[in-house]
Amino acid sequence: MVVHCPNRKPWAGRVVAEEDGSEGGESGSQVEEAAEGREGKVGGSDEGERGGGSEEEREGGPEGEKEGGPEEKRGGEREGRPEGEGEREREGERGGSEGEREERAEGEREERPEGEEGSEGADKTARPETDGGEGPVVDLMSFTKPNQPDPKFIKRQVMKDRRTLSFQKAWYEKHPWLHVSPGIEGVLCFHCAKYYTSGIPAQAKNTDPAFVSSGYKNWRRGLEKFSVHEKSAAHKMAVTTAAYEKNPVSAQLSSAVKAQQAENRESLLKIIGGVMLLARQGVAFRGHEHRQGNLDHLLKYKAEGDPAFSRWLSGKRGVYTSWDCQNEMLELMSSSVIREIADEIRSLPVLQYAVIMDGTRDISGVEQEALCLRYVDKNLMVHEEFIGLYETTSTTGENLAKIILDVLLRLNLPVSGLRGQAYDGASNMSGKYAGAQAIIQRKQPLAPFIHCGAHCVNLVTQQACSASPLIRNALDWVHDLGIFFGQSGKLKDQFKAIAASEGEGSVKSIRPLCPTRWTVRSPAIRAVLGQYGTVLQSLDQMSASSSESASRAEGLHVRLQQGNVVLGLMLALDVISELEVLNASLQKSTQTVEGMVSAVSVVQESLKSKRTSDHFQEVFKEAEDMVEKLCLEPIALPRTHRPPKRYTGPAPAHRPASPVEFHRVEFYRVLDTVDTQITDRFMQPGIEALKELEALLLTPIENSTQNSVEKYPELQWEDLKIQLAMFKRKYPFKTTADVTKILQAMPVEVRGLFEQVDTIVRLLMVVPASSAEVERSFSGLRRLKTWLRSTMTQKRLNGMAVCHIHQERLENLNRRDIAQTFF
Repeated sequence: MVVHCPNRKPWAGRVVAEEDGSEGGESGSQVEEAAEGREGKVGGSDEGERGGGSEEEREGGPEGEKEGGPEEKRGGEREGRPEGEGEREREGERGGSEGEREERAEGEREERPEGEEGSEGADKTARPETDGGEGPVVDLMSFTKPNQPDPKFIKRQVMKDRRTLSFQKAWYEKHPWLHVSPGIEGVLCFHCAKYYTSGIPAQAKNTDPAFVSSGYKNWRRGLEKFSVHEKSAAHKMAVTTAAYEKNPVSAQLSSAVKAQQAENRESLLKIIGGVMLLARQGVAFRGHEHRQGNLDHLLKYKAEGDPAFSRWLSGKRGVYTSWDCQNEMLELMSSSVIREIADEIRSLPVLQYAVIMDGTRDISGVEQEALCLRYVDKNLMVHEEFIGLYETTSTTGENLAKIILDVLLRLNLPVSGLRGQAYDGASNMSGKYAGAQAIIQRKQPLAPFIHCGAHCVNLVTQQACSASPLIRNALDWVHDLGIFFGQSGKLKDQFKAIAASEGEGSVKSIRPLCPTRWTVRSPAIRAVLGQYGTVLQSLDQMSASSSESASRAEGLHVRLQQGNVVLGLMLALDVISELEVLNASLQKSTQTVEGMVSAVSVVQESLKSKRTSDHFQEVFKEAEDMVEKLCLEPIALPRTHRPPKRYTGPAPAHRPASPVEFHRVEFYRVLDTVDTQITDRFMQPGIEALKELEALLLTPIENSTQNSVEKYPELQWEDLKIQLAMFKRKYPFKTTADVTKILQAMPVEVRGLFEQVDTIVRLLMVVPASSAEVERSFSGLRRLKTWLRSTMTQKRLNGMAVCHIHQERLENLNRRDIAQTFF
């Protein structure tokens, strides 16, 4: 609403009529009322509601109260009255002639406020013509809430008897829609003035102009008119319209949409939580039917006690729980885990990492290549993290190298930071020219290849057990016995019954030997040797039965009756047990190349110390005692053939004089094989290169060559010499592990003095000693992709594998971030 205000003094003591002489309005009639001096009877019950009377009038005495009543006492304030005039008026009122009463009644009719008679005229008075108006323009639309200034700035109403009535502040609280617009005398209805200014709505003709445009200023009947207006249909329509403007239908619909979105978001968080749980545990999501799977039943369980989620599940079955959504959630979670690992590597003080890779076939015959990354964090702690499974149809060295380089590119890890690689001894991985390690080394010469230490120990054990026919044959009979026990349930029951009758306590299962992992055979050997008598009795009873397995049991019984089998098992256990300890040590993810070399050296020396007659005699005596106790065939010389004379000449062929002499030679052959194999398999070019760095750290700097340092861009020869000299003077150490502990205990400020020493330690620690971490992921693969889940896609398998293996990282993920990305 735009109103031109006349250029006049709005708060003057007297009101002057407009020059246009408009009639019917309050502005025009007030002049006559002031001239006639009419007494106005002011209604109202209290001063706070009906208009405040002046202090001078309230002190007029009790006689004035009798004639004028309480209304007159609370009436408008008299302004500018001469001294003594009030007393004369009270005397005249006490006269109380009938003519004066009639004159007072006539004055009340003339005193009609604006809005009660001739709304058209009142509107003309309040709204002068806009063209050429002299007053300032006031836009009501600029107000966002009613303007309610202090009542002393609102024009007072002057009665004929020169009393003044003023607007009361309490009216704001009772009628909060009252609005004072600059340039308009009186008050408006804020809502009606904004809504009905244009006059377009049909209810505009029923509105009171005094509350819409001209302004209401008859304070004598203020409360009455305010209440009437507040109850009018036009006012209610304006208030309703204002309420819808503050909160329109679109906003209400938006609120409903937001509430629905919030409910959907919370439901999605519960679904993501269910997917996380099943992926972490490696459990299948779906059952035989779509609604019989673990995920659906888990969500139903979570919906108990949650009406909103229960309602959501019943109303939107299949939303966000389909296999496609499951795959997307798994991909988001696995990507977050892998991204976190890559960020940790990129944030290292010096970018150094190594790759570990190995392959296997899953239950459906698909070749799966598993990849891990190894790095050393800021606290010098070693991490080996599984990255994923990658399906491949070609296992050539070139193709496997492409897979490694592609993964590094996707993770935004430059090849320049690659400082090591560890694989098994297969030709496609370790080949000198076409192997994956050779191809990668051509791109990054500072990434030495390490043949997995655990694989090397396994190959050493295999060669040692095959060097002696005595040990080889004994292990074969144990393997056949384990297979036979696994195939015959009746033999198992007989074995347990015999063991229970003899009071042997807990019964250890007889299992076959692992065909590929030679360093895990000692438990099976100990189980047979510890229960040798019970095994023989079970085979004897089985051979006496009429079952189809009787002949096989008879054959095993005959073989195990030989004392040579017992001796062979004891000699094998004497060698394998120490190699198994070494193998377990090398499989630790924190193992370093330096630690591996030291551990191998210790075991090698220990086995060499067994190459004595005294040690062999102890083992032989133990075997003879067991043979005698179980009434087995004595340990004897094996049947030998006379060698041809072209080999021996005229001299007679050498033949062992006793079983002790013969089997001692066999045992020595096994120990010599172990010693030779360890030396050959652990003398690798990559290990030798790391030994140079280790010597630089552990020996005097003068004995080191500058060439071994300059090839690494992160090492500075001059700074290294100074820092190594300071470090060796201050801290005593003997191994790289000692240096690591010293650096870890240092404050950050002191550790910064030995930045180059820290870098060398990282180089020695980052190169992996084995690929055992990758092989551990194969166990997870077997748990995830079973013959019941053999049709799982590669995308889903990889997501499940990452979530299942990185359980701690998965638990630390923010489900709301996953949900936000999912949306």
